[in-house]
Amino acid sequence: MKSNVYLLDRGHIRADLNFVLDGNVVATAGDPDPPLEYGEFAVWNLLIDHPDGLVLWDTGSHPEATDGYWPAPLFEAFAHHDAAERDLDTALGDHGFTVEDVDAVVVSHLHLDHAGGLYRFAGTDVPIYVHAEELKFAYYSAKTTEGSVAYWAQDFDHDLNWQVVHGDRTLFDGIELLHLPGHTPGLLGAQIDTVAGPLLVVGDEAYLEANYEAGRSMAASLLWDNRAWADSLERCREIERRTGADVLLGHDPVVMERFGDGWVTPTPAATRRRTRPDREPAPR
Repeated sequence: MKSNVYLLDRGHIRADLNFVLDGNVVATAGDPDPPLEYGEFAVWNLLIDHPDGLVLWDTGSHPEATDGYWPAPLFEAFAHHDAAERDLDTALGDHGFTVEDVDAVVVSHLHLDHAGGLYRFAGTDVPIYVHAEELKFAYYSAKTTEGSVAYWAQDFDHDLNWQVVHGDRTLFDGIELLHLPGHTPGLLGAQIDTVAGPLLVVGDEAYLEANYEAGRSMAASLLWDNRAWADSLERCREIERRTGADVLLGHDPVVMERFGDGWVTPTPAATRRRTRPDREPAPR
């Protein structure tokens, strides 16, 4: 089955380019103090309008990321400066939807800029799909001094209806979840049959085109396992070669320019979703 897939603009993060392109700027004997590059990176979510349910892909940063919700060292390194301006309600509203319309959530991974809106589903029976290895590593990281500092317990330590994914998984007909370890242990991507053709969601497996096309590694701080990352990258490239899919990267600033509103059949906002009486919401 084919889906309308909306690309939700969640603003931008500012960070040193060395984080996403390892060794982008290096000192040398001839130039011991080169200028660093401070760049802006896109943050996005997807809204997958499938006949069996409306699926939110990731939840973005918490709207108070700039106001002390994020730990100060993390915000200094990865400043989501417009998180409040491009909150989840605003991004969904751009396309005529609300949080209450969402039937299911897929969390690609549980870093702060992807899991910050999960609190909106706390205490509900909306299923939250996450990979088993990701859930374990997130709690290990957030609750001990080990693991990664990019997990913030306040994002995901809620009464949530977790649906644990092991390996790959078919979510709905035409939506295949892919386990792409490397950036994190349980990173999820997806193959989606859209009304505009096949879509490959690579996500944070590759932040930028240079990571994906040229295989330039992200910095060690953004890679849980470098070998697993390389294997997942080759898997994505093979899927693209085989299917000719559009490739959606994690934080490339050209994403919103390239794909616009997403992969959709144009429909007036006022008639979306609510004019589909044949569709029953996914079980909650």
